[in-house]
Amino acid sequence: MSSVKEVLVDQVKIGGQNPLVLIAGPCVIESPEHTLGVAEKLKEITSELGIPLIFKASYDKANRTSVHSFRGPGLVKGLEVLQTVKEKLKIPVLSDVHETNQVALAKEVLDVLQIPAFLCRQTDLILAAAESGRAVNVKKGQFLAPWDVEHIVKKIEFVGNPKILLTERGTSFGYNHLVVDMKSIPLMQKLGYPVVFDATHSVQLPGGAGASSGGRREFISHLARAAVAVGCEALFMEVHPEPDQALSDAATAFRLAELPGLLRQVVEIHKLIRSFRSR
Repeated sequence: MSSVKEVLVDQVKIGGQNPLVLIAGPCVIESPEHTLGVAEKLKEITSELGIPLIFKASYDKANRTSVHSFRGPGLVKGLEVLQTVKEKLKIPVLSDVHETNQVALAKEVLDVLQIPAFLCRQTDLILAAAESGRAVNVKKGQFLAPWDVEHIVKKIEFVGNPKILLTERGTSFGYNHLVVDMKSIPLMQKLGYPVVFDATHSVQLPGGAGASSGGRREFISHLARAAVAVGCEALFMEVHPEPDQALSDAATAFRLAELPGLLRQVVEIHKLIRSFRSR
């Protein structure tokens, strides 16, 4: 594996010889109370296990399958919720930006601006996010080869922002199905930036439930362990206390109560892989 730069997000160091990082939270902000409750539980779990945490939740799910699907509270109210999480729990926060005109407000709160997979080729959005000075996490589109991500990286580098994260989240395989090619992790790492593995969206069945996306939640743990074994620097997971009741991506939300067990496993795998590299 090529040398991967260290990216600093607030006090969280991603890449290099640093510990495995968890980026986690509910898919969408369902309410201020629910969001803060999940964040508090995540901080409790990760603090006990010594895992650096970046909290994520979307203020607007702009790419829902149906026009009737729940999208979240919107930009202004959603950022207020994330600001509360950030201030009360002293943890960095991440959310998606969908349009260039969202960046100015979002950068005042978010530590990481995330480019959704479907928008990863939108040059103006990528440049605006990069110019914010915040870290930029790019979800690799389901339609892109790993080596195509180089062009996205060059857009961010063009404005002088070295705080880049690249996320693997599965590749389209026929209709309503995704597969993960684990070779994509070391291939993207050759670009010199930390690679995140999205363990929950990677088991999604896009549009597979008709008016919503389906998913195979039972495979999340398997893929998470595999990605860490391959060498990813961070795991991205959408978690929920009651996944079947989640207002977005219910089929792929990971049960919060089961998270500690999985994290103990992946931390040990990460340590083992890192020990091999140092020999």
